Amino acid sequence: MDSVLVVGVAGGLGGLVARRLRQTHRVVGADRDAWKARVPDVRFHRVDLRTREFENVIRTERPDAVVHLGLVRHFRGSAGERFDVNVRGTRRLLDHCRSYGVRRVAVLSTSYVYGALPENPSFVDEDYPLSASRNYPEIRDLVEVDTLATSFMWRHPDIDTTVLRPVPTLGYAVDSTIGTYLRTRPVVVAMGFNPMIQFIHEEDVAEAIATSIERGARGVYNVTGSGAVPIRVAIRETGGRALPLPEPLLRRYADWALRLPSGAIDFIKYPCTIDGARFESDVEFQPRFSLRETFRSLRRP
Repeated sequence: MDSVLVVGVAGGLGGLVARRLRQTHRVVGADRDAWKARVPDVRFHRVDLRTREFENVIRTERPDAVVHLGLVRHFRGSAGERFDVNVRGTRRLLDHCRSYGVRRVAVLSTSYVYGALPENPSFVDEDYPLSASRNYPEIRDLVEVDTLATSFMWRHPDIDTTVLRPVPTLGYAVDSTIGTYLRTRPVVVAMGFNPMIQFIHEEDVAEAIATSIERGARGVYNVTGSGAVPIRVAIRETGGRALPLPEPLLRRYADWALRLPSGAIDFIKYPCTIDGARFESDVEFQPRFSLRETFRSLRRP
C-alpha cells in the first residue's frame, strides 16, 4: 500500500496510528477537530466526514487504504449528533471508498457491541450476536456502524475490509470511557459484583490497525490484550480504591457524576470477555504490552 488516509487522526489513537504507518507509507490525516499533536510529514485536512469537502479529500488524495477512527465515543454531546456523525458519516465514508477506488478499509468498532449480559458465555467469538442495544440503547449507533462495515465487507469483496472489535483500551493518549472511569476517586462499583474485564494497551490497538491494513486482512475480528482481571483488581492496579454502591444509587451516580448513561453500569456489573484467537491466527498478532504495563500507562501523572 502506498498511501493511507486516517480519519479521526486528531484523537489520541489516531496520532498513534499515523506515527506507526508513516514509517512505511504516505499518510494523510482528516478530522473535524483541530489536530494539536501533529505528526511530521502527515498532511492534515480539518474536515467533517459528512460534508462534500471530505469527499474532495478522498478524490484528490486518492488513498489506497482508509482507517476509520472518526467516531464519537463519548456522551458529552447530543445523542442525535452522535448518531448522525457515527452512522451517516460512516455510510458516506464507505460510499466514497467504493467510488474512488480505495483498496483496503479498516473500521474500528468495539467489544462493547456484544453487550454486558448475565447470560454471556465466558469468551464470545465474532459470531456472537451484537446485543448491546438490548440493555444499552445509547450505543446503538456503534452497533449500527459495526453492522454497516460488516455488510460493506460482504457486498464488496474486491475491497479488503477489516472490522476490529478491541477490548477496553488504556494508555497515555487515548481518551476512553473506561480510562475516565478508572481515574475517578473513589471508583464506584456495583455492590456484590466483580466481573472479569479485559484490557489492551493503546499502542497494541494501533499496531493491530496498522497490521490489518498492511496484510490486507479481510474479516471481523476481536482484538484482545494480555488477559483479564476482576474489575476491582484493575481499580487497585491503576491506583484507585473501589467504593461499592447499591445498584439504584450507582446508576444515579453514573448519570450525575460520571456523565454516563445508566446502562453503562452493566459493563462493570456483568462480564463481557471476548475471544481474540481468530485475529491472532489470521494476522499473526500478539500484544506487546502486559496487563501490568497497560495499567501502569493509566497511572502516569
